[in-house]
Amino acid sequence: MKGLYFQKSSTNEEITFVFQERENLPITEDNYVKLQVKACALSQINTKLLAEMKMEKEFFPVGREIAGIVLDVGNKVSFFQPDDEVVGILPLDSEDPGLCEVVRVHEHYLVHKPEKVTWTEAAGTIRDGVRAYTALHYLSHLSSGKSVLIMDGASALGMIAIQLAHHRGAKVISTAGSLEDKQCLERLRPSLARVIDVSNGKAHVAESCLEETGGLGVDIVLDAGVRLYSKDDEPAVKLQLLPHKHDIITLLGVGGHWVTTEENLQVKKLKHRKVNTCPRMQLESGGTGITQTVLLVYFK
Repeated sequence: MKGLYFQKSSTNEEITFVFQERENLPITEDNYVKLQVKACALSQINTKLLAEMKMEKEFFPVGREIAGIVLDVGNKVSFFQPDDEVVGILPLDSEDPGLCEVVRVHEHYLVHKPEKVTWTEAAGTIRDGVRAYTALHYLSHLSSGKSVLIMDGASALGMIAIQLAHHRGAKVISTAGSLEDKQCLERLRPSLARVIDVSNGKAHVAESCLEETGGLGVDIVLDAGVRLYSKDDEPAVKLQLLPHKHDIITLLGVGGHWVTTEENLQVKKLKHRKVNTCPRMQLESGGTGITQTVLLVYFK
């Protein structure tokens, strides 16, 4: 049985994908499940993260988001039975690639697949679904009545985040990077409070959000990247579609949460501002004087 792996060159400049024969899977025991893979999504391999976590090796398995049918379960498995349809994400330390016929995975990394969801839909949306739920539920504590700005709402992550926010009873504002994206967002039901078209580079996201919220600012921002530097130092495409980090701070309300996908984000320390940093997460509290409190969280 073959599986797909990627191999980095000695200079770390080139990545090669290779199929390798895999040894027979060990006997399914304890909390492990043997799964026949029906669909596997291909997401970007974050080599930088692997290096930071000291998980680099000569051959790394490819494909982590999988959907399939349970073939066998261990004696301690309590959530699944053979023939169950499931979807899940393989952990980073998994020895099995998702791109193979059969994998062995701990039951805690799997959930039941809804009956009306296809194999490809399940495998293709599980990653962004977990990211959106983590951002809104765990990192920003979304609740009914709050206002949310979701950047690039027509993206996979954006569409799921919009649906989750509406489900919680939040007021949703979003940005669109093209006419097609704008039309897609305007057709959504429940409808969005406002769709900001940033495709021509003339829309002011901060002004639009402050206008929509009566000058109070939004409670939660889920960005799709931000500009970090001045116009002279940024690529033209990034200048056109992304707001500056200072615009995001401007449009946030008191006690607002900013969940960012920009791993290199740096916010200049101001007077009376305290910054605490922990691995892969930044928490910032304070503001200009005591008039604003902002929680800034990085997630990827």
